[in-house]
Amino acid sequence: MAETSRVSVVTGGALGIGGAISRRLAAGGDLVILNDIDADAAERARAAIEAAGGRCVTVAGDIVEDATVADVAAAALAHGGADVLVNNVGDFRPAAASFQDSTPGQWQRLYELNLLHVFKLTHALLPAMIDRRAGSIVNNSTVEAFRGIPQHPVYSAFNAGVSAFTRSLAVAVGRHGVRVNAIAPDLADTEQTPAAWMRRGYDEGLEHTWVPLARFGDPGDYAAVVAFLASDDARFVTGHTIPVDGGTLAASGWFVRADDQGWTNRPHRA
Repeated sequence: MAETSRVSVVTGGALGIGGAISRRLAAGGDLVILNDIDADAAERARAAIEAAGGRCVTVAGDIVEDATVADVAAAALAHGGADVLVNNVGDFRPAAASFQDSTPGQWQRLYELNLLHVFKLTHALLPAMIDRRAGSIVNNSTVEAFRGIPQHPVYSAFNAGVSAFTRSLAVAVGRHGVRVNAIAPDLADTEQTPAAWMRRGYDEGLEHTWVPLARFGDPGDYAAVVAFLASDDARFVTGHTIPVDGGTLAASGWFVRADDQGWTNRPHRA
């Protein structure tokens, strides 16, 4: 394991993409401050990281809550401050069948889950990075921020905000030695969006017509790009959102189903 004194904060760091990011950064020698709303999953992730020789501190709680933001910031500052911040939390749920069926309460929750907490935790940890004149922030956006997703326009809008925030903050803090980037995932085979759920009602074996790289993404695929963006290898990269999607953003679009029962971007046999 490489020796490093970095402290890396990962929100939603127990499962799925976040879990892979936590394990990847810990394997590189980082002390990982792992936040997750699921305390049991966070402890399992910590145990796995430590069994592999890594270091991990867990902070259980919903990152949209001010108290949890304060707890995560305190944990980072107790170890000298965050060198890396990965704002990983995001969700398309609560969902509605259409925008006209959605409610202001759902919009508020989507705002908190996808954008507001990014502001809050970044605001809490950024001053120490500026003081040290070093730091890397990696946000989690989505490819849906760059193409229309008819059933989740509010989710798409807030993630477009994540990418816009990424660009603008990068311009503002670059002279202080802080870099800000994002990834835009698609089709991640995780506990939240398992492959069977993504295929629902569609034939297997057609991934090559749906995804140019002919498979769904493994959590490690996304973690590898986050690790790169957080590393010195990306020392001249800032302000960008990197699609990690197997080529779907380049290739795909949404279509009204032939039976007029909603929308699809997944091919299936007639």
